[in-house]
Amino acid sequence: MKRIIGLDVARAFAIIGMIIVNFKVVFGNQGNYLVNLIFNFFDGKASATFVVLAGTGIAIMYKSSLKSNDFLKFNILRKRILKRALFLFITGLILITFWIGDILHFYGVYMIFMLLFLRKKSIYILLSGIIILMIFPLLLFFLDYETSWNFQKLEYYDLWTVNGFIRNLFFNGFHPVFPWLSFMFFGYILGKQNLRDNKTINKIFWISLISFILVQLFSYYSISFFTNELKINYEELYYVIGTGSMPPLPIYMLNGTSIAFVIITGSIILSKKFSNYLIIDALQKTGKLSLTIYITHIFLGIGIIEYIYPENIGNFSINFSITYALIFSLISILSSYFWLNYYKKGPLEWIMRKLTD
Repeated sequence: MKRIIGLDVARAFAIIGMIIVNFKVVFGNQGNYLVNLIFNFFDGKASATFVVLAGTGIAIMYKSSLKSNDFLKFNILRKRILKRALFLFITGLILITFWIGDILHFYGVYMIFMLLFLRKKSIYILLSGIIILMIFPLLLFFLDYETSWNFQKLEYYDLWTVNGFIRNLFFNGFHPVFPWLSFMFFGYILGKQNLRDNKTINKIFWISLISFILVQLFSYYSISFFTNELKINYEELYYVIGTGSMPPLPIYMLNGTSIAFVIITGSIILSKKFSNYLIIDALQKTGKLSLTIYITHIFLGIGIIEYIYPENIGNFSINFSITYALIFSLISILSSYFWLNYYKKGPLEWIMRKLTD
């Protein structure tokens, strides 16, 4: 089956967004209000798109195995997904010792749960996603979301204890299974659609864009009304009806899903319309190397600055963080373009394939 270029392009946008967010979180966002306002848009949305894309990719692989009507091929697919999930989980455990905001170990767990739903109808997966999404706010009635966290220092005190690790993984980590698993479920439903059909893609794009705008407007005007008219504390309101990713309440999940669908379908539309343009080719290659770029941005991107300026971590200006993120992203795009002109896969993608195929 021919690869859908737009999915790789969307993956490139997602990884660039994650670089921007992570550099901003680690290095600092001091100063310039306007720059902060603009780039805060990426918070929680880039990583959500990354997870939705994973669900979409799994659905496409599953559809491919169904077309051959080969039960053996389906079993091979399940084993491959399980192996990749374990690979990403173990890789993530290594990364989390350097960067507490790692997503890969969460990603691996989402994939393992996804295996249980591969043969389920879309309506069951949708309902399961909604239920998982709604479990999280219920947990807040019984558990303290800030347990073990020092958000200023980005430290989680008992991460390497059994209770702490499970709590972080399922409840109050950067991308907890409840409710982030819903993103993968919703992405799986998207992947079951005909993503090669222009009419289908355009329909999903416009519905998702309208949903995203409505959620943003609802959040903004609700907070404004309750703050100005009822004099309720802004921070408390934003915690409940804001679109921030921590804690990941239902309005954020709807917001994140909507923008992920917009980015994915929009990338497919752009990739078809400008298929012969160099930028599309470069972004597709970047998307194909997303695992390599993700790990590199932690060890090199973050690691170099932490080594040179350890005393300044967390205190850099927003201008520095964003400029550095954009330069790193540009280098990643150029490196990906030239690498895949000579090799078929990225270095870490090659290792993963060798170990899991």
